[in-house]
Amino acid sequence: MYNNKTWTVGNDLEVNRYGYGAMRITGKGVWGEPHNEDEAIKVLKKAVDMGVNFIDTADSYGPYVSEKLIAKALHPYPKDLVIATKGGFERRGPDQWQINARPDHLKDALEGSLKRLKLERIDLYQLHRIDPTVPFDETIGFLKDAQQKGMIKYIGLSEVSVDEIKKAQEQLEIVSVQNKYSLTFRKWEPELEYCAENNIAFIPWNPIIASRLNPDQTIIKMAEKYKVSESQLILKWLFNHSSNILLIPGTSQVKHLEENLNSQNINLREEDFETINESAKEAANAES
Repeated sequence: MYNNKTWTVGNDLEVNRYGYGAMRITGKGVWGEPHNEDEAIKVLKKAVDMGVNFIDTADSYGPYVSEKLIAKALHPYPKDLVIATKGGFERRGPDQWQINARPDHLKDALEGSLKRLKLERIDLYQLHRIDPTVPFDETIGFLKDAQQKGMIKYIGLSEVSVDEIKKAQEQLEIVSVQNKYSLTFRKWEPELEYCAENNIAFIPWNPIIASRLNPDQTIIKMAEKYKVSESQLILKWLFNHSSNILLIPGTSQVKHLEENLNSQNINLREEDFETINESAKEAANAES
């Protein structure tokens, strides 16, 4: 069980392990403007006020909307704020995602992100998806070139296997992996372990929803014991599960943001952590 509060991305970007994912501040289907822009701005400001210094976004969120709102709310940025963004998807409508990791598309995406975020360099740029129609070496080659030009400081990958991480590492340093992962969705456990062994941050996306939709009795009873919500308990379990996990729960409401971030104050006992873990393993095995 791990309780370290911070993680160093790369060699020098120390961030609090409770971060914020900025996908939900867009419209329905991650498309268009938010229903309430004022609330979205408040969420971003409140996150920073509560100690968040790692924000995850992507050019495809909106598209472009999330990045613009981050700049509108927070620029000029606090000195220690790390903004991670991603490229590799095209959007054609609500809930429509088309992979595109061609170098020309990534070039436009990266240049657009820099402009929208009002940055001269992206601290952490993540490949949103590997494109099966594009040779991986071409995609990695673009990222390496952009890094050498000073447009990117550090590079990460999303939804990748250990073998794919290793292949990318043949050409450049990978400092983060962002895969779908939660209490009961454990498909990427080997990748989490590989990242932990190699000083790579692991950023789980969809960390709450999958488990919250059908929580087992262990989570329900344990949440009652600690007098917290099931979502809070799930986040705290993830935090304690591995020292390299960076949490990025997303929300468009200040109330939910506060709930998510306050989960770090739960004093989860080791025996309860193990009870949750064993129950989750059984649930994950049943679903697989």
